[in-house]
Amino acid sequence: MEMINIAEIFGEDVFNDTVMQERLPKKVYKELRKTIDEGKDLDPMTAEVVANAMKDWAMEKGATHYTHWFQPLTGITAEKHDSFISPARKDGTALAEFSGKELIKSEPDASSFPSGGIRSTFEARGYTTWDCTSPAFVRHDAAGATLCIPTAFCSYTGESLDMKTPLLRSIEALNIQALRLIRIFGNTTSKKVIPSVGAEQEYFLVDRDKFLQRKDLIYTGHTLFGAMPPKGQELDDQYFGAIRERVAGFMKNVNLELWKLGVSAKTQHNEAAPGQHELAPIYNDCNISVDHNQLVMEVMKKVAERHGMMCLLHEKPFAGVNGSGKHDNWSLVTDDGINLLDPGKTPHENVQFLMILTCILKAVDEHADLLRESAANVGNDYRLGGNEAPPAIVSVFLGEQLQDVITQLVSTGMATSSIKGEKLDTGVSTLPYITRDATDRNRTSPFAFTGNKFEFRMVGSSASIAEPNIVLNSITAEAFADACDYLEKCDDLEIGIHDLIKKYATEHQKIIFNGNSYSEEWVAEAERRGLPNLRTMVDAIPALSSENSVKLFGRFGIFTEAELKSREEIKYEDYAKEINIEARTMIDMASKSLIPACLKYIKDLSDTVIAVKNAGYGSHAAEENLRKITALTDKAHNALVKLIADDEESLKIPEGRERAEFCKETVKKDMENLRTPIDELEMLVGKDYWPMPSYGDLLFEV
Repeated sequence: MEMINIAEIFGEDVFNDTVMQERLPKKVYKELRKTIDEGKDLDPMTAEVVANAMKDWAMEKGATHYTHWFQPLTGITAEKHDSFISPARKDGTALAEFSGKELIKSEPDASSFPSGGIRSTFEARGYTTWDCTSPAFVRHDAAGATLCIPTAFCSYTGESLDMKTPLLRSIEALNIQALRLIRIFGNTTSKKVIPSVGAEQEYFLVDRDKFLQRKDLIYTGHTLFGAMPPKGQELDDQYFGAIRERVAGFMKNVNLELWKLGVSAKTQHNEAAPGQHELAPIYNDCNISVDHNQLVMEVMKKVAERHGMMCLLHEKPFAGVNGSGKHDNWSLVTDDGINLLDPGKTPHENVQFLMILTCILKAVDEHADLLRESAANVGNDYRLGGNEAPPAIVSVFLGEQLQDVITQLVSTGMATSSIKGEKLDTGVSTLPYITRDATDRNRTSPFAFTGNKFEFRMVGSSASIAEPNIVLNSITAEAFADACDYLEKCDDLEIGIHDLIKKYATEHQKIIFNGNSYSEEWVAEAERRGLPNLRTMVDAIPALSSENSVKLFGRFGIFTEAELKSREEIKYEDYAKEINIEARTMIDMASKSLIPACLKYIKDLSDTVIAVKNAGYGSHAAEENLRKITALTDKAHNALVKLIADDEESLKIPEGRERAEFCKETVKKDMENLRTPIDELEMLVGKDYWPMPSYGDLLFEV
């Protein structure tokens, strides 16, 4: 059996701090650290030395090419590869070179990436620029070894065309305002406050051969047709169950590749649905965690194919079983290791924590629509609100202990006690006593406090975690700034802090909900409280450019109004395009494959009925079945005709909100009306006639 030493291989393909110390002159290393840690401008000569060391290191690992690895507004990464080769010498030999200029900047074509009108097609120039706060790495695949340099991406005129640039802006804004706040509480030693993030990644694995027999999976990443098999997840026997051999082999190789890339893949297990699994990393700095999550998704897809499987990252690959989310665990940590969201053993006495907590309640309450929008995509519309996914209503779960403290603050203005954890007696003498936490968990909450962090559970499996973290960082920075603006002017700071904590707790307690967020009662209660219920992506998009959002992002220089408008336009276009692709895929499958299969079965069944009658036997069961299948096929045909007409009509509407609204209200309804009879037909038509693998084949035969 192969022995693996995680400590030896971890980060071996990363140009990390250890490598930099080994390969860079001390002066250059110190200058680079100042840029990374303090935001100091990078000297061109320093960049030149770093580039040469990075090239030598990468070539020793087999790299022949380098790429600026960036994250445009497509939700995935992009890259253009250049070799290290320089113009040939006079003697015909080549030289390998990589300059500081090539490290710092590249010029990919910006016209073919989404820009929301910021760039016209003829305005092609865009720039990628090195983000030295996220380490470069060498990726090994069929193309060989490639040096990947994390970069930001902007237009010729300076607007952000990516996810990284505003993320870095939001991290900087949060750091400045958080330092202001902790200075008020007497912390003079911490130099930096960093959002710390860990993203749990849920996914499905299906057999590759079966995947390739379904056009819906190929073109859209999820099933557009499919009847539930006799067994789904009713018995709860998949969750944390024994991992199948084939899947375990996949997980092992995913871990090895991620560890080499410095991704601290920690936890793996079966999730609730058949064929569903989860990978979770250890927390890291927000910017690095965003990059790492992109790597996790890329690696899982590639490794799955090597194992004869396909990794599905869609939020709802299968109707009727759990969808896949990406729980974004977010906290605030100082450079000297203090977790600002750690309440301690007596939260009622931890005044700094209570100030931070109530600021976050204020932030989420005032920007619930924006936080909801940050998790909005087409796939998540299928998921939110059902099967262990939070609803589209943003609320905060605090648990018994913190809820009790907040209640004391609101009712009396003072918190004098905290509920404590107790020993849990299992009733078995051979088992040790364990301490029960002071509060339970709530899996139905979209934004839950879980001990020393918040877990934002709305994010979809396929999404970049950049956008939700941009929003979390920004709204928290605003709340901290408002608090500091008030407290820095107080004559009596102790009274000012006390009054502000009570004010925020009282004014924003409506965002707190510790009950069952799946219930219909909560929907009604949330409406009574005035909380937004943005059920779909199209409903949520306007939050991006609302007056509230423009003011928030403009205050800290995270987005200009033009950048927000462009992202809004991109999202409307993406929504309509994705629905059109799904509609055309359904049309293709139904007209060329599914309805013809039903018609062939009807013909053969009709011949059987006639043969039975001619033989002098009764055929009531066959005739009844024939009538039912014929009626459903006619219903499917009529639904198909309407879907074709409405899909064509949608393309006549100008791109933007109007087309997106039409797709949401009309085309999606047509798709549902087509799916319903065909899913019923799948249960009636003989399996030999059905032209594609069933849910049972996909979910249970991996």
